[in-house]
Amino acid sequence: MIKVPLTVVGANKLRTELEELKSVVRPRIIQAISDARAHGDLKENAEYHAAREQQSFAEGRIAEIESKLSNANIIDVTKTDANGKVVFGATVEIEELETGKVVTYQIVGEDEASIKEGRISIGSPIARALIGKEVEDTVVVKAPGGNIEYEIISIQYI
Repeated sequence: MIKVPLTVVGANKLRTELEELKSVVRPRIIQAISDARAHGDLKENAEYHAAREQQSFAEGRIAEIESKLSNANIIDVTKTDANGKVVFGATVEIEELETGKVVTYQIVGEDEASIKEGRISIGSPIARALIGKEVEDTVVVKAPGGNIEYEIISIQYI
């Protein structure tokens, strides 16, 4: 199986969600199923069917998280010797040369990506262009609207 890169923060979030699902959500659903069974005929019992559906979603998510964690290559960027280069987990401040717009992104695994939170997937065009580059390097990102040039302003390993 292919190991998927994951930051320490991303792995901790998945572990927290898994613990919540196992210790809070699963027992609540089991209780809801038990309560619904007590109402009698299960064929026409909407509460029972809704609880079983919730159980299915929760168990699916538990299996998904366990699989992700077992196949994860957890990378602690604070302990990585990157020699000033952009690597997985690095936080990079870049400036779009044409507009002067400055943005900051952390390069993370696909499951952790959230553009609203400034985290981009290692597989994104911007991240692929940045990997291996250094401060003051210019990178060209092939975007649907054409090529965009960025200059790397700073790199942090936090």
